[in-house]
Amino acid sequence: MIQKQKSVALLIETSNAYARGLLSGIASYIHEHRLWSIRLLEQERGAAPPAWLKNWDGDGLIARIENKAIAQVVQKLRIPVVDVSAARQLPNIPWVETNDQAIAKLAYQHFRERGFENFAFCGEPEFQWSILRQKAFEQSVHEGGYRCQTFEPYTQRQRTLSPKRERSPNRERARLTKWILSLPRPIGVFACYDIKAQQILDVCRQAKIKVPGEIALLGVDNDELLCDLCTPPLSSIIPAAHQTGREAAALLDAMMDGREVGCAARLIEPLGVATRQSTDVLAMSDPDIATAVRFIRDHCCDGINVSDILKIVPLSRRALESRFQSIVGRSPHEEITRRRTERVRQLLIDTDMTLAQIAHAAGFQNHEYMSVSFRRAMQVPPATYRRNIRKQLPTQSRNDLR
Repeated sequence: MIQKQKSVALLIETSNAYARGLLSGIASYIHEHRLWSIRLLEQERGAAPPAWLKNWDGDGLIARIENKAIAQVVQKLRIPVVDVSAARQLPNIPWVETNDQAIAKLAYQHFRERGFENFAFCGEPEFQWSILRQKAFEQSVHEGGYRCQTFEPYTQRQRTLSPKRERSPNRERARLTKWILSLPRPIGVFACYDIKAQQILDVCRQAKIKVPGEIALLGVDNDELLCDLCTPPLSSIIPAAHQTGREAAALLDAMMDGREVGCAARLIEPLGVATRQSTDVLAMSDPDIATAVRFIRDHCCDGINVSDILKIVPLSRRALESRFQSIVGRSPHEEITRRRTERVRQLLIDTDMTLAQIAHAAGFQNHEYMSVSFRRAMQVPPATYRRNIRKQLPTQSRNDLR
């Protein structure tokens, strides 16, 4: 018996890279499994629900339920719905989102690897995903023993409650400029997404603040066009938007078939950091440790060990270990292993090299030792990691994961 084609609406904006990644993942799923009749209209993030949605008689909906207006309409629909927004307006329906806590932790680690001890966050408090990233970043910074400076623009609610706080774009930019000028330097600034990072870069350029020399800047979404148009090019965390879209489509498919899927949150881990010039710096006051870190970065895959580092820095092994641990948060040996594991990860994604070839290229003695080290760090064997990650990247440039 020929089944009737399902009619599915997508209440997802197309104006930003993350949402387009969601749509790409949904498209990937339906082309691999079953074709749906799709209804997708251009709209802005958080816009009012379209008038047709109230009386729509389709089979399913995937929506970014960003506000109460959308939630009220969606709640009255008698069809399966999957939410792909961090706002979590309807906790009784399935929810798929990127793991904002993991994104923030990755941002902190990215800055710490470069030796930063000053940290700042710039967000958009009208969005729940920004709030989640802010709280998680602040927590990571505080757990590391440091202090986080935070800038928050005035929200629409604040402006409504206190009209005197109304600010024009120019005045809001002036507030941002004043905040940036007040920050200690060097500092790592984590922007809640790439557009906010671009605004900060523009302020830095006008204020003649050197990026990344004085301020290193990291965004989220890896909007390739926007990041490459920035001066300097913007480093950005890569959320697994494609995989999030695929997961949402799979859930909706199951629901439309009458299967129970539950309402527990499904949080998708970020893929990594696309490192560009805006964070390509070492911010270490100890020149010997900076030399050691730079040497490891440049030669980690050449089979080096701690004895090789001691040949280029005027330190005893005990002094090197102690100062390195204090500044970097790892021992020199752990840093060598971490860098080699990261190189393995890159090669698994970017190439079709065998495990033996990758082990040799990354400076491991053999692929068995590499596999044990990689599994310890990543929780999965190299071959499984390659298989899983490539499912998430059919439309993204693999070379961005570095």
